Amino acid sequence: MKLFMKILGISILIAIGVGFYFRLSGNELTGDRIIGISVLVSSFILMPIFLYVRWKGKRLKDYTLSQENMEKMRDRGIE
Repeated sequence: MKLFMKILGISILIAIGVGFYFRLSGNELTGDRIIGISVLVSSFILMPIFLYVRWKGKRLKDYTLSQENMEKMRDRGIE
């Protein structure tokens, strides 16, 4: 999954670069479409996959500010 994310991320960056190349060469409509599609892919495909991989196996309770976690921080001297 991590290899897929790297390949997808690099291909999105290349697509954005190609889109800017098309914009600078005079074909602005095609360049805008390529840039727009690559931004959409990065938002709706790459980001959810990234979040799934990073949060897999972790408990959300460890990262929320609950009364139990507040007491742990007070015991450690963190305020």
